[in-house]
Amino acid sequence: MQRKLMWMCAAAVSCLTAVTAQAQMNTPPTATVDPMVAEYKAARDKISADYKTDRSACDAMKDNAKDVCVEEAKGKEKLAKAELDQKMKPSDGNARKVAEAKVDVAYSIAKEKCDDQKGEAKATCVKQAKAEESKGMAEVKAMKK
Repeated sequence: MQRKLMWMCAAAVSCLTAVTAQAQMNTPPTATVDPMVAEYKAARDKISADYKTDRSACDAMKDNAKDVCVEEAKGKEKLAKAELDQKMKPSDGNARKVAEAKVDVAYSIAKEKCDDQKGEAKATCVKQAKAEESKGMAEVKAMKK
């Protein structure tokens, strides 16, 4: 009986040793984390946290004020991400993306604010917002040249 118990213990130990060795072989070598990648990830996490905070502040509002607040929070997040990309990888393309984000954000907020108005005043407001967006996009397109 003792021999059988010893045999089972020896088998268990050898199995554990084999499993441990296999796990060590499958574990990738410790990778060094690039400081730029860590900084970028931390900044993206902060942008997301800021968005959640801004967005939760909108929950206390009602009607169109809430809608405007949500658009402002989304716009702030979109612009912050574009600016972060430009900061981390400066390029003409990323600079255009920042400019385009500014135009998009301004348009979406202005259009949402127009919802407070009615009739002809609303139509005029939307038309003005669209004109501003077109002008801004023309400037962005001019950046490509």
